[in-house]
Amino acid sequence: MNTYETIIKRRTIRKFKQEKIKRDVLIKLINAARHAPSGANLQPLKYIIVDRPEKVEKIFIYLKWAGYLAPHGDPKEGEKPVAYIIVLADTKIRKTGYELDAGAAIQNILLAAEEEDIGTCWIGSIDREAVRTLLNIPEEYIIDSVIALGYKGENSVSEDERGSIKYYRDENGMIHVPKRKLEDIILEVGDEK
Repeated sequence: MNTYETIIKRRTIRKFKQEKIKRDVLIKLINAARHAPSGANLQPLKYIIVDRPEKVEKIFIYLKWAGYLAPHGDPKEGEKPVAYIIVLADTKIRKTGYELDAGAAIQNILLAAEEEDIGTCWIGSIDREAVRTLLNIPEEYIIDSVIALGYKGENSVSEDERGSIKYYRDENGMIHVPKRKLEDIILEVGDEK
């Protein structure tokens, strides 16, 4: 699979097989993040791997899942993630403006995970203070995002939007993710020279 095919194939997954991801694979995903572009090459991001089952379970309750599908979109017992990567910004390196770095790094993680057939869910709706306390994260680190990971326990497809961008689950359990049509997002402005 080439890069373009990986990008098109990747979808958010919220149901996971209960199969452990090897630590070296999780480190490989962070290595992919490390190679993302960074403003002024400051590289302010740090990462925490959470893959011990008791910690994975505790973090789960501090995350909000699938707003359009709630509460039925939340992973149930036997479907929950088996690992998380917590993405942090080190304020000793950069206090603001790290968000673009985080987006690029996280996308690298998501794409590298897709190539490993690992499902991911990028989560920004987090009880950050509870996660900070649970993991004893020092105050100089800003919790940007949490990436939930596990081998895929469901399928998700993209489709052209037809009046709504709300993702939904069909009667067979398949998640459909409407994407704006290509012709609707390319603007023709000004005079072409």
